[in-house]
Amino acid sequence: MPPEKHALLSASASHRWLHCPPSARLCENYEDQSSVFAAEGSDAHALCEYRLLTALGMEAENPIENLTWYNEEAEDCAAGYVSFVMELVEAAKQECKDPTVLVEQRLDYSDYVPGGFGTGDCIVVSDGTLHIVDYKHGRGVLVDADHNPQMMLYALGALALFDHLYYIDTVSMTIYQPRKGNVSTYTIPKQELLDWAEYELKPAAQKAWNGEGEYACGDWCQFCKAKQDCRERARANLEMLRYDFRDPPLLSDDEIEDVLAKADELIAWATDVKDYAFKAALDGKHWRAFKLVEGRSIRRYTDEAAVAVVAENAGYTDIYKKTLIPITEMEKAMGKKKFTELLGSFVIKPPGKPTLVPRSDKRPEMNTTDIKEDFDNEQN
Repeated sequence: MPPEKHALLSASASHRWLHCPPSARLCENYEDQSSVFAAEGSDAHALCEYRLLTALGMEAENPIENLTWYNEEAEDCAAGYVSFVMELVEAAKQECKDPTVLVEQRLDYSDYVPGGFGTGDCIVVSDGTLHIVDYKHGRGVLVDADHNPQMMLYALGALALFDHLYYIDTVSMTIYQPRKGNVSTYTIPKQELLDWAEYELKPAAQKAWNGEGEYACGDWCQFCKAKQDCRERARANLEMLRYDFRDPPLLSDDEIEDVLAKADELIAWATDVKDYAFKAALDGKHWRAFKLVEGRSIRRYTDEAAVAVVAENAGYTDIYKKTLIPITEMEKAMGKKKFTELLGSFVIKPPGKPTLVPRSDKRPEMNTTDIKEDFDNEQN
């Protein structure tokens, strides 16, 4: 199991402290906040660790009875993860007589980052290639391995352990994120990784350790402990107020695109501030212009079975609604092959709702003529 203690300059937070160095020391003033998502992820990692160690023929303690979030989906995710790693191991055996496989290994990258250490989910080492695999259980944010600093830090820690034992010239880093259908791999020459560590990572890490550098706002703010009341984040988002939103057509195209580029971050920031104020009010803080009130409540039955008995005894029989189970649930019950055989001809996947996204998004651009024709057909 991974350790409870985390380094000040942890690998998991490196995307933030590399872009916003002083945030590392700033976050020391905040307590760690647990969440159901973190707890679910920890349980999933424990299950993956156990299943992988078992597949490798290593001794491992079964954690299932102590897992709050254990279910069939978790087992499916773990099975896929184990299968992926075992394929890497078999490939490594073709290149090297004695590859090394480490699971939940502590990795020290303090040669470049003061006090830096972390835990790698899986490392497969052979002559030629060092493989780093990181399991992500979250289904919210898709994680890309390309130039991912967390993975690169793990790779540096693994090189510190094995570079003198194996002839390594290539580092391969994979994010395995099953609930997003995401297996992302980034491969880099070892020397390129070491150059990044020496000339980019090391200076930025020293600034972060010293609490120096400039505060900066960006997508790395998402998991920052100070995101609700950070002044720099507030300043960056409040710049949006310079636009006159009462008459959007008067904005130039450049101004409209500027608003679009910042809108999601503005919404996220406002939501974080509201959450912070709400939690403070629950803890007893009295805001001058705001107060806690009871929200709208929905009626519900205390005992549906008893309600059914009473209603039927009174002569009311039409009290149930019957609907088909969802497609995903039906497919899981039948199995993909049987589902396709029996019901494949009855299933369609209509085009998704048009969404405006940055040009950097990897999805292909829609044909606006087709969109307009579809819209016109719906109106007729």
